[in-house]
Amino acid sequence: MFKKVKLLEPVDANKINITRDHYFSNAYIIDLPLDSVPDHAWQDIFDREWKMSRRLWDRKLFIIGDKLRLITTPNEMEEKLGWIKELIELTNKGIDEYNRIAPIEKQLEKQETLEDERTFIESVRDVLRKKFGAAFTR
Repeated sequence: MFKKVKLLEPVDANKINITRDHYFSNAYIIDLPLDSVPDHAWQDIFDREWKMSRRLWDRKLFIIGDKLRLITTPNEMEEKLGWIKELIELTNKGIDEYNRIAPIEKQLEKQETLEDERTFIESVRDVLRKKFGAAFTR
């Protein structure tokens, strides 16, 4: 089971690291705190949701440990922060779905493995019967 991750709220604006980006003169780096370090499943779903987003502004978004790093211009900051919260919610819904489906998929995979094993064993028995005759019949 994979964990959900949330922004660490309430956010203390005075403790948020905000610095000017060295590569883009009009952009800033803003580190938003998360309540935990996201596992690989959460990060994968988050990246998928972020890249599928139709609201692509002048920004980049990265997960660095227990922080979400936003690199953006100051324009429409309130909308961008709302978009980030929405992405986190969508990601957590994806985690719920993943956690619901994963056990079912694992069981199906286990059944397929058993069937493959039975098929293999039976094919080896057929070869043995053909090669060595009646001594290997049931």
